[in-house]
Amino acid sequence: MPHRAPFDIAQRQFAPGTSGTAHLPVSILPDHTPVNLSVEVHHGRRDGPTMFVSAAVHGDEVIGVEIVRRLLRAPQLASLRGTLLVVPVVNSFGFLSRSRYLPDRRDLNRCFPGHLSGSLGARLAHIFLHDVVLRCDFGIDLHSAAIHRTNLPQIRVSPRDTTTHRMATAFGAPVILTSPLRDGSLRAEAAERGTPVVLYEAGEGLRFDEMAVRAGLAGILRVMHAQGMLPAKGIAPARMQPYICKSSTWLRAPAGGLLRTFRGEGETVEAGDLLATVSDPFGKVETDLLAPAAGLLIGRAILPVVNEGDAVFHLARISPKVSEDTVENLANQLETDPLFDEDEII
Repeated sequence: MPHRAPFDIAQRQFAPGTSGTAHLPVSILPDHTPVNLSVEVHHGRRDGPTMFVSAAVHGDEVIGVEIVRRLLRAPQLASLRGTLLVVPVVNSFGFLSRSRYLPDRRDLNRCFPGHLSGSLGARLAHIFLHDVVLRCDFGIDLHSAAIHRTNLPQIRVSPRDTTTHRMATAFGAPVILTSPLRDGSLRAEAAERGTPVVLYEAGEGLRFDEMAVRAGLAGILRVMHAQGMLPAKGIAPARMQPYICKSSTWLRAPAGGLLRTFRGEGETVEAGDLLATVSDPFGKVETDLLAPAAGLLIGRAILPVVNEGDAVFHLARISPKVSEDTVENLANQLETDPLFDEDEII
């Protein structure tokens, strides 16, 4: 077997068949505490692709951190081909303060490609992009809804990108959605430079969701198997084919008051179905929220107190589940209608 070169990162060298943590310096806090971007490296004995898995680009997305924790304990990694780079917490600043954002209220996922002499977000984005992401053949970025909202487990892919569509079908999440590449986002910058990235969305900010965690871990292992990094042993196949989302819309509260929801994420609905009722605190006025069209509920609000116009349900227009569709046909099914990011639905 040909000799495999070691993997170098952050002035550390990982020999084939070894693993460990590398620390990339980011900044120093006002109290002189150093902040690092910590990367867990698994460098397999045999050749294969290089892949990254990242979590907590938004600091309140703790579901991704738990998925990563379980991934790093997965026994399947003992048979790894290639190299796996795992970043449990990208945005340490937001993670420590339980916030989506950086201390200056910037969204890290709008700071790419970044710059070493720019803002804190620009510096962190530059380090993560160049020292981790662009060294990989592909990657999976783990996200969740913001606080007071929750998402059905779903994979978001780039329009017309057959590589991310293959990864999405291998992942096996209940829903695949096309999502336009946003300026300043990790996916957009990585795609521009030739590194395909899929985004996993599930659950809500600052909360664990066992189903979302298990779906995320299983999906990552399936992608690694499909990409030749892991054998099939111990990796459960997806139990169902995903729904394909062609477009989506947020349904908004018809009045202010107390929200009572009657349908949950993952349910299919028909036009005219009662989704929720908003009541005034005196119990005199009730206003119903009806489904305007048939579709699948892929996200919803959790907080029962709403203002008129608040986003309440995320309704996706879907095609039948994928059966024998080729990746190219799947790409053709996914239209480029906009899907809303978590910070764009207020």
